[in-house]
Amino acid sequence: MKEEQTFTIKQTARQTGISEDTIRYYEKIALLPRADRRDNGHRVYQQEDINTIRLIACLKKTGMPLEEMRPFLMVSTDTDPAEYPELVEQLRSHRENIVSQIASLQQVVDFIDMKLEEGRYRGDYSVQIQDGVSEKMMGEPKSKLASSAEMSFFSTPARVGKSPTSVR
Repeated sequence: MKEEQTFTIKQTARQTGISEDTIRYYEKIALLPRADRRDNGHRVYQQEDINTIRLIACLKKTGMPLEEMRPFLMVSTDTDPAEYPELVEQLRSHRENIVSQIASLQQVVDFIDMKLEEGRYRGDYSVQIQDGVSEKMMGEPKSKLASSAEMSFFSTPARVGKSPTSVR
């Protein structure tokens, strides 16, 4: 029988994009199981550990607190999700929050694009910045500007057509 490939903490960090210190921390707080050790005391990780670290990194990027990840990490990858309806519901709820955040961030991007377009036509910023923005925007498809309803998301509504001194 072929022995499973193992990885050092340095190799694991490189493969997952998570620092060695963070991996050690995840072990310390029992988010990850304690790594096996070689005779010299060095940690040894298997592919399953790397997959778990990648899952943690993914959930972390979504803003999920480490403590909320624990139940997801306890379930094996080959388990039928139907056996854990509460986890499925929690993940669906978390997904809805992320989709909402994406929509909010898109409004911010639309607002910034609108401000850049206003400045582009008014010519109220330096040539150096204008050249940089023009070059970048030439290669990109023109994005739709945010509607007044979308702009209501912001505390200060955008004032289109006003002089640069009246827009703050």
